[in-house]
Amino acid sequence: MRCNMFSDGRSLMMNERDKMLAGLPHNPMDAALNAERERAKEWLHDYNVCTRPGDMARRRELMAALLGKGGESAYIVQPFYCDYGRYIEVGDNFFANFNCTMLDAGGIKIGDNVLLAPNVGLYTVGHPLDAGLRNQAWEDAKPIVIGDNVWIGAGCTIVGGVTIGDNAVIAAGSVVTKNIPADMLAMGMPCRPVRKITEADRAAYQARIDEANV
Repeated sequence: MRCNMFSDGRSLMMNERDKMLAGLPHNPMDAALNAERERAKEWLHDYNVCTRPGDMARRRELMAALLGKGGESAYIVQPFYCDYGRYIEVGDNFFANFNCTMLDAGGIKIGDNVLLAPNVGLYTVGHPLDAGLRNQAWEDAKPIVIGDNVWIGAGCTIVGGVTIGDNAVIAAGSVVTKNIPADMLAMGMPCRPVRKITEADRAAYQARIDEANV
């Protein structure tokens, strides 16, 4: 265990879970962390394999048990994968299309009205660059935060430490390694903002809707 000192001299013994959530190097093979992952695997097996796609009541029951917040109202297309589940928080009207993966050791917080296209990966976990340390199973984790009304395109990768602002759109295939401001269209490897999303975008699409419904 690691001993952290408060300013008044008190000490706090940190277990591996504490270190993981604090963004410190930790051992993921710790018995308690391994037990948490095994619990998640059982829920995911029930969700992905044993539950029929049309059984929404059971799907929401399982997601409510698995996720830290918001699972009871989330619409997550099977299959879905995560490490722990309990460190994932999603807002209202969350939708993830099939084959979404969330490695949530560092915590993942997602706002309201967020859409994830197929094959999106959110990976909070990192490992040492040094092979010797990496072979000792050390890892660390940084949080991912996604704001409200965000659309993440198909095949995107988002790594730990990234915040994506409200109303942003991330184009398909992007690799997001740095923060993306609100109201921006961003794309690329690495992902960069390319322009602001404006009223002109809304008006142009509204015109298409109106034309289709004449």
